[in-house]
Formats: sequence, C-alpha cells, structure tokens
Amino acid sequence: MIYAILAYHEEHIVTSWTPEEDAALMNALLKVHDAHVRAGHLGPAARLGPTAEAKTLRGPGPGTVLDGPFAETKEQLLGFYLVDCESMEAALGFARDLKRVNPTAVYEIRPAPLFIPGAPLGSGA
Repeated sequence: MIYAILAYHEEHIVTSWTPEEDAALMNALLKVHDAHVRAGHLGPAARLGPTAEAKTLRGPGPGTVLDGPFAETKEQLLGFYLVDCESMEAALGFARDLKRVNPTAVYEIRPAPLFIPGAPLGSGA
C-alpha cells in the first residue's frame, strides 16, 4: 500500500535556521531516507518551496488564482514522502524515524492509492 507522509512545520522556524543547521538536519534525514531506500519503502519525496511563492486555484469555472496556500494553522505543509509500506503501522514507523531526527516537525500519514492517468481507477498499474 502506498502512504503519503506529509511534513508540516512552522515555516518561520525552518527559514530561521542557518545554512549549517539546515544542512545538519538534511544530512540526518538523508540517513533515514537511505535506510528506507535500502528496504524498498521510499518513493518520491520533495521539499516544497516557500509558501510565499505558492498559489491557490479555487472557485467555479476556470477558477481564481490567489496568492499563498491560505493554511489556517501555525504549521505549513513543507514537504512530503510517498512510501510503500505493508500497513499503516509500518508507515507510522517510517514517520517516527523522520520525527526522531526532526523532532519539531509534524507528520501526517494518509493512505494514498495510486492514480495512474489512462489506467482504470483502482488498478494501481
């Protein structure tokens, strides 16, 4: 089963880190990533750009483009992982590995069935 692990953090805290602090955290996260790559669990992952550069498309018809993500929480979605785990418990274990090296982050874990354009829904292939 594919799970999405969504990484939230208070953006002003992350952007206040020195380049050395950010690099140290990323190196620690890369060690977690490497272990899960070897186990065959880690799929695509991304560190998202700043929310100040985000746009939101909403509304009827062609929609209206608005600046920002308009999150109504202190934390913003700053990145995500797609992981292939046998169960929610295994996906939670992966998120706990990430949290161990990035303890101030918040991780949301959700099932994420694959959608492959052109394939029948639910086929996953």
